[in-house]
Amino acid sequence: MPRATPPRPADVPALFPELAPLARTAVRLHPRAGSPTAADSSIGGPLLWPADEPWPTCPDHDAPWHHGVAPDDVRLGRRILAEAWARPRAEGADLLTPEERVIVDRASISGRARIPQDGPVPMIPVVQLYASDVPALPGPAGTDLLQVLWCPFDHDEDYLPAVELYWRASSDVTDPLAAAPQPSVIGSDNYLPEPCVLHPETVTEYPAPHELPEDLAERIEAWEEGQSSKNLDDPNDLDDVTVVDYQYDLSVAPGCKLGGHAPWSFSDPFPMACPECGSDVRPLLTIDGTEWDGGSGSWRPVEDADYTGLHFLGPACATHLNIGRSYNLQLYVCTASPDHPHVQNMQ
Repeated sequence: MPRATPPRPADVPALFPELAPLARTAVRLHPRAGSPTAADSSIGGPLLWPADEPWPTCPDHDAPWHHGVAPDDVRLGRRILAEAWARPRAEGADLLTPEERVIVDRASISGRARIPQDGPVPMIPVVQLYASDVPALPGPAGTDLLQVLWCPFDHDEDYLPAVELYWRASSDVTDPLAAAPQPSVIGSDNYLPEPCVLHPETVTEYPAPHELPEDLAERIEAWEEGQSSKNLDDPNDLDDVTVVDYQYDLSVAPGCKLGGHAPWSFSDPFPMACPECGSDVRPLLTIDGTEWDGGSGSWRPVEDADYTGLHFLGPACATHLNIGRSYNLQLYVCTASPDHPHVQNMQ
């Protein structure tokens, strides 16, 4: 089923004409639980990988033992929790049976154990995008496929997984790998995506407030405050009031997406450059564990409007990914050459 973002609750360029030339297109990926194959664009699905090409491993995690959780335990624990929340239970009754609690605890960070790993830790498939599904996909000449993998452990002081990007021509893969190697242990259950099919949708974005000239940002803030002031004039109508917020309703789309504007949040924008040639970089991919939340609910697709279950078990959180404290991971590529090393940032 395709996903359609509702019309924006305000006409951005009509309100602030200076924003019109700053508009960018982004492709919301709308991941939903499914069973993708290597022939599909996906998050957490199998990759179209040449059988004769070594599978990438993490050079920083090549010891025979690691502290972490087993991927199979993580997925089993997720299934148990989803089933437990869905079944009826008496008031005050425990959510899980004692047997289920053992498995769920074993799959959590609190249950981290020292688990043997035969050789370096294999990287985990995170994203696969075909240009046939996402025509806006940039890449080196002759390529039509982007594959993103990461090491499922925190690296350095960034508290982020180490990411690798691969561009390839899908037609070159004539003998695909039947099954990818799996790590025996991962450092965080937050870095293990559930298999999701994608429903790409092109939307228009505008810069986050952090990137706007100060005078324009102040006028937008005054416009937002003006909405609140008008609503307070008639207390009887407060139940029907919807205040439009530029940052959460009009600027940068939440969720996993290709291109668009950078979702600056807890830090001001800072300069980033290609580590190989020094050229500017541009947003390539944003990986976000939540497609919408309480602040960005206006971006909730029309097709998901009827979902009334628990948010963390619903379509907004289908990937089960979580970056930092519910932030997102942004990958940037060189504007001069997309096959130069990428830059990553968390916001």
